[in-house]
Amino acid sequence: MDELPEFKKNVLEVMRQPMEDYKVTISRSKMSLDFPANFMLAAAMNPCPCGFYTDPNKECTCSSVNIQKYMAKISGPLLDRIDIHIEVPAVNYKDLSSDVKGESSDKIRERVIEARKIQQKRFEETKHIHNNSDMGTREVRIYCSLNKACSDLLSMAMNKLNLSARAYDRILKVSRTIADLDNSSEIQPQHISEAIQYRSLDRELWKH
Repeated sequence: MDELPEFKKNVLEVMRQPMEDYKVTISRSKMSLDFPANFMLAAAMNPCPCGFYTDPNKECTCSSVNIQKYMAKISGPLLDRIDIHIEVPAVNYKDLSSDVKGESSDKIRERVIEARKIQQKRFEETKHIHNNSDMGTREVRIYCSLNKACSDLLSMAMNKLNLSARAYDRILKVSRTIADLDNSSEIQPQHISEAIQYRSLDRELWKH
């Protein structure tokens, strides 16, 4: 979904049930039917109406009120159901013209395949769960246990960002996946820290 805040609010809010329960319920006067709706949502949006809020090279022309109204089109409960929020700044010429290459797609693909194998083995005896994102609260408590350093770090983030219980579970699931990509049997502080960084819409940056 491109330009996410431009969709009507009732259209966005109706996605909350399938994002949470992986099903769509259609209710009529005489019956109610459930349809499977397990999907992956990818959405994009500007940081403000003009698109230059947080841009270090161009000045934003929007007022604080306009930015607040724009961001308010995406409700907190909907954001809570999105696992990863990432700010993507404009790429400057120096980076575009650089000869330095990052990790290749082939290498990333290999790591993803290995992480998927780890998750398949983890949940091989659990019905209806095939990967970390499918975990319910019970499975999160079993497979996302934290040592004291991780617990303290997450507690600090929860208090500072005023995160919800649902966001807490999302961070744990993403942390578990990052640990799997790192081939780590336990979640480490760096995995928690990275997962917290993927909640950019929960940060003070977006609040006025």
